[in-house]
Amino acid sequence: MNFKKLVKLGSVLVGAALLTVGLSACGSGSKASSADNLGLNHKGTLTVGLEGTYAPYSYRKDGKLTGFEVELGKALAKQMGLKAKFVPTKWDGLVAGLGSSKYDIVLNDITKTPARAKSYLFSKPYIYSRYILITSQNRKDINSLKDLKGQKFAEGTGTNNEQVAKKFGAKIVPSGDFTTSIALIKQGRVAGTVNAREAWLAYKKSNPTTGLKVKNVSAEERPAQVVALFNKKSTKLRGKTNQALAKLRQNGTLSRLSKKYFNGDITK
Repeated sequence: MNFKKLVKLGSVLVGAALLTVGLSACGSGSKASSADNLGLNHKGTLTVGLEGTYAPYSYRKDGKLTGFEVELGKALAKQMGLKAKFVPTKWDGLVAGLGSSKYDIVLNDITKTPARAKSYLFSKPYIYSRYILITSQNRKDINSLKDLKGQKFAEGTGTNNEQVAKKFGAKIVPSGDFTTSIALIKQGRVAGTVNAREAWLAYKKSNPTTGLKVKNVSAEERPAQVVALFNKKSTKLRGKTNQALAKLRQNGTLSRLSKKYFNGDITK
């Protein structure tokens, strides 16, 4: 083989080697570039906003953050090849934190509403919050939402439960939380409460329910859809999250977490 042919052959081999290296570099960086394209606040980390004081969704046990949405956040991050980081934030500033890029996503029992849709993106629902009617067993006159007119009902201010109770004509008595609403019913200070099935399931795991009557009224009022919340610009992250949610629903993770924290499946 003459000198010119050797030089030509060497050039071809070097070019091939450089091409292989280039392709390998692209391949090894594909996962990283995919994560970068999600527009995360911190590379490789899914930063989750939540209250951290709202059992059983997110709360502290022995000083450690836990709960249904904490485990859900970890499972979503794992599905997307990311680490989960949680940023506990008070409710009055929680949703606004998305606009200031404090976190990438909010998981906090937030329902899908037309008003929120104007400013934020929603994931697919991971909880279907079905309405129940809770009264004293002695109240034989209240068996459906149509019976609420003129009755005193304990409801959280600004909640979906309050809106439903008002819709059917109830007189609202403000209540700070579910336990307070139940106490007001037992004391005879209100006729009942319209509330969420999951709140009842969580409550009865560790509290007596003697003397209370519970009726599922989801046939009268469509369930509220609980979703993850995103900044309007986070379209790719929303898409990846929906894919991860679908996988967690398919492999039974959503159902398992629901039964662990609510003693029932609230995910469908």
